[in-house]
Amino acid sequence: MKLHRNQSLYAGVAILALGAGSAQAQDLVFPKGEGAFSWDSLEQFASENDYSGQSIDITGPWTGSDAELVDSVIAYFEDATGATVNYSGSDSFEQDIVISTEANSAPNIAVFPQPGLLADLASRGAIEPMAEGTSDWIAENYAAGDSWVDLATFEGPEGEEALYAFPYKIDVKSLVWYVPEQFEEAGYEVPETYEDLKSLTEQMAADGVTPWCIGLGSGAATGWPATDWVEDLMLRTVTPEEYDAWTTNELPFDDPKVVNAINEYGWFLQDGYVNGGREAAATTDFRDSPGGLFEFPPECYMHHQATFIPTFFPEGTVVGEDVDFFYFPAPAEGDLGQPVLGGGTLFAITKDSEAARGFIEFLKTPLSHEIWAAQGGLLTPHTGINPDVFASDAARGANDILLDATTFRFDGSDLMPGEIGAGAFWTQMVEFTTGSIDAETAAQAIQSRWDALKN
Repeated sequence: MKLHRNQSLYAGVAILALGAGSAQAQDLVFPKGEGAFSWDSLEQFASENDYSGQSIDITGPWTGSDAELVDSVIAYFEDATGATVNYSGSDSFEQDIVISTEANSAPNIAVFPQPGLLADLASRGAIEPMAEGTSDWIAENYAAGDSWVDLATFEGPEGEEALYAFPYKIDVKSLVWYVPEQFEEAGYEVPETYEDLKSLTEQMAADGVTPWCIGLGSGAATGWPATDWVEDLMLRTVTPEEYDAWTTNELPFDDPKVVNAINEYGWFLQDGYVNGGREAAATTDFRDSPGGLFEFPPECYMHHQATFIPTFFPEGTVVGEDVDFFYFPAPAEGDLGQPVLGGGTLFAITKDSEAARGFIEFLKTPLSHEIWAAQGGLLTPHTGINPDVFASDAARGANDILLDATTFRFDGSDLMPGEIGAGAFWTQMVEFTTGSIDAETAAQAIQSRWDALKN
């Protein structure tokens, strides 16, 4: 798994709304009836659900400030229904949930940051299918709804497919970060198509400035930022169905379509296109790589990275003013629409109860998304959310990218077996980035590793 699982959008940037305190300081972080929240959705839910005297245990990956934020959402469920909810977060969630399900001591609900683990537990019978009609609700109320249904649909112990989870709190990776003042001074415009992005890259290089900062360094996980590049480019060069087939190896890694996507990434590594050259791109720590945007004169003008990256911007940087982002654009040609790459979390029932089912219904309310979104760190494809709750234009803009998506696909390397997605894919992309090997050689090496797993 990549290291940015629990990092929040614009972490460290003050975007709290309405002057509210933390969830620990008061039961409800935003007083009912005040602000731009969808209070009517809470009122309707409360009128239809009474779980007085019932309790729910929820386990997930959120700790620290994120645990406080999820608690602030849970407080409204408790207030509406009379239920008691106990949330416990763990940095070793993946191991803990496997142990608890095997020991028959699972919580009522578990929050999964990886679909792969959830799929494995569903196949063992450790996860309860979602209520009938939930698939239709997601398809109708989430942007690119069918993508979310597909993401949360797995085979059960008898091989039958069912919806086993409810997606909530999503991260967007299809972003390019830039400094608006630099663009304005140089006369550059935000590209609207993939072709425009490549033309802008060429124009910058011709002007004698460096278009991109890239950094793959991440300790033992070095290489994962390159996999994000390839995943985004797969979504811009093949169909969503082919992307899905690639993550399961039904489309082999050495297929020409995959090799083409790797070569597309290589296009951005040409001489003069990346700060420090290919070797520097492969060795620079991903946390340091965006720093070139803020140098004077700039060491680079663009940086491809997910919503978490402001955590590593210089102290005091204001997203939306000092730095901004645009959607990594899709090609004008073809009919791929506006695909978005990302990650996120999935709520699943691991020990059935009436109140646990009710909590999943609560997650359908716009308010359950708005409470966290207003405090910062949550993006949602829920089309019923009031965009006015976002405390900054930057957060609202990031959520608009999610809402405008015609297709959403989860981080491909996180869907692959660990030896591939968190192993061979990382290492071969480092070799490719340095120029030590070509795309065909990298793809063949990854496929060879996958073939070995099957034997």
